[in-house]
Amino acid sequence: MRERKCDTTPLINPSPSSSTQGTASKLQTIGNIIVSIVGTGVLGLPFAFRVAGWLAGSIGVVITGLATFYCMLLLIQCREKLASEEELKETTTYGDLGCRCMGKPGRYLTEFLIFISQYGGSVAYLVFIGQNLASLFKLHGLTIASYIFLLVPIEIALSWIGSLSAFAPFSIFADVCNLLAMVFVVKEDLQQAIGGKVSFRDRKAFTDNLGGLPFAGGMAVYCFEGFGMTLALEQSMRERRTFPKVLAMSFTWITLVYILFGIFGYMAYGDETKDIITLNLPKDWTAIAVQIGLCLGLAFTFPIMVHPVSEIVEGKLKKNIWFEKLRNNDAEDSITRLEKLGIYMGRAVLVIVLAVLASFVPGFGVFVSLVGSSVCALISFVLPVSFHLTLLGSSLSLWQKALDVFVFLCGLLFAAYGTYNTIIGF
Repeated sequence: MRERKCDTTPLINPSPSSSTQGTASKLQTIGNIIVSIVGTGVLGLPFAFRVAGWLAGSIGVVITGLATFYCMLLLIQCREKLASEEELKETTTYGDLGCRCMGKPGRYLTEFLIFISQYGGSVAYLVFIGQNLASLFKLHGLTIASYIFLLVPIEIALSWIGSLSAFAPFSIFADVCNLLAMVFVVKEDLQQAIGGKVSFRDRKAFTDNLGGLPFAGGMAVYCFEGFGMTLALEQSMRERRTFPKVLAMSFTWITLVYILFGIFGYMAYGDETKDIITLNLPKDWTAIAVQIGLCLGLAFTFPIMVHPVSEIVEGKLKKNIWFEKLRNNDAEDSITRLEKLGIYMGRAVLVIVLAVLASFVPGFGVFVSLVGSSVCALISFVLPVSFHLTLLGSSLSLWQKALDVFVFLCGLLFAAYGTYNTIIGF
């Protein structure tokens, strides 16, 4: 393989632990995988099943889960290939792989796509909170966009907090509320089934909407998205050779939960299923408490989601010619104050821009499917097989090459058609 000249400074900084010896057990790694993958997107799966049909949605989730698992293993194989070459042992991030396969443009392409997916996830957080608050507090004259902009001062203040570890408890709290919301939906479904309140005969396995399956696929890709953490998760393990089995076990359970929750949610509410299933919950104090808890948890973990975006913007700001001139002409204390002011102003502007974008989003489900169909599909399928073919193509068997090419073409077609379908059809 021809050695690529790579920029050693990544666009997105890896975690500090990425280069240290792993200490995580199998059980801890399973927990880390679940936390890295499962998020608020799961609460949109019942709506995707309503659009596609419960069987079509299930098939979409299974195919997406298998493809994502396969492509994650490809990333590990690529890292092992590079690690076997003495001079290339420092490969620790997704961007590093892009750099080794395509040079500096490969790093920028890979990390630009991750940057856009983080941007999309941040917007999705705001839309989710805005829709839930609007359903809880129906104040005269206040729209979803109004609630989103009411969050702006809070999110700006939170973005100025320097330590991300301060938000870790809120992230766990949001995951707990996420789980409680899923339990409420399953409970509601079982109550309606036992009480005979709902007939499940009108719940369609396949809908007449041809765009339903790509829409559900986009939602599923978003729900499985966690590629930026693949190498870090593998490197965190004490016994790295067991990572494929641990990953397979985790994906099996996650896929099963996604399918069951999507079916339960759709069966419970049918054609009334909303794009965020919590909007269908009864207005009793327990359900309201879960919704408020979700909103609080996401509001306080929003800075974690937006941090990689802020990091890139601030890195570019510090390299600006204007800052370079100030460093040469002014006192050090003055520079420090100006840099802090620039960072604070940059984070404030970023939050405002995200809020403006969120205010134009027609709905959580549509937006999440769009992000999944476009950026996440490229990150999850197209790039991994491209890297794999580039690094190991000469040593692969014919059927392995054929499988990689098949996944690559399907990923491109899905990204193109899924994006078009989401924008035009919904």
